[in-house]
Amino acid sequence: MATDIRVMATLRRMTPADLPTAHDLSREAKWPHRIEDWEMMLALGDGQVAVIDDTVVGTALTWRFGADTDPAKAATIGMVIVSPAAQGMGIGRRLMEALLGEVAGRSVMLNATEEGLPLYRKLGFVETGAIVQHQGAAFAVPVAELIPGERVRPLGAKDDDTLHALARAATGMDRSALLDAIVPGAQGVMLTRENEPVGFALFRRFGRGYLVGPVVAPDAGGAKALISHWLGSNAGAFCRLDVPEDSDISEWLEELGLPQVGRVVTMVHGPVPVTDPTTRLFSLTTQALG
Repeated sequence: MATDIRVMATLRRMTPADLPTAHDLSREAKWPHRIEDWEMMLALGDGQVAVIDDTVVGTALTWRFGADTDPAKAATIGMVIVSPAAQGMGIGRRLMEALLGEVAGRSVMLNATEEGLPLYRKLGFVETGAIVQHQGAAFAVPVAELIPGERVRPLGAKDDDTLHALARAATGMDRSALLDAIVPGAQGVMLTRENEPVGFALFRRFGRGYLVGPVVAPDAGGAKALISHWLGSNAGAFCRLDVPEDSDISEWLEELGLPQVGRVVTMVHGPVPVTDPTTRLFSLTTQALG
């Protein structure tokens, strides 16, 4: 019977008409994404869906960073979901193989749940770290202790190129198109030291509440100054951050009232993107987008 169903499952490109069903699948998986989050992610990338009897039973999305001629061209894969009723039929593997074919020649990254790890390992992904999810409502956030010459200021109209450069340094990827898409719908601040921009943080609607990310800074102290700005000015709001496990800010977030509620494994297929050690990513745009 399983063989018959596997033959019946077909793959095709995801379209905006698939988003309501995709949203239902993510809710079934207890993921917090709103339909607006799905719309944004599909607009920025490409997706595949698995269909049985005209019903979407699986999804997967990919996003390209950098032109095909960029030596540092990369991609991420996320929102890989298979309905519980259709699991065990090889659908997840077929979706992944389809997307890997589309981004062949690029370094490909993803953040894997415990359930997805065996498949991704079989496909050639290797572990490079982990991301821990913090969420909650901070009601009393101390004013950040800035070092001499340090300042947190609002993003300006002329900061786009600086954001692009800082994001590329921190991730090893050209994130310009992503930032250009999300900045207009977000609030943002820049961290400067001696009037030189060294980091930034965005604050925007996502899932159950708000997301602080991406956050780029030269060190944990700078990241705390940026994050404190958003948590302090939105006291009591439900906020989420997805931070690298080795970022040295998890314990601090716990103390502020944002406990760790989840963990995913960061994996790469191909070379690891080369980042600038003086500029670090302290909170992701989303787990799927990186």
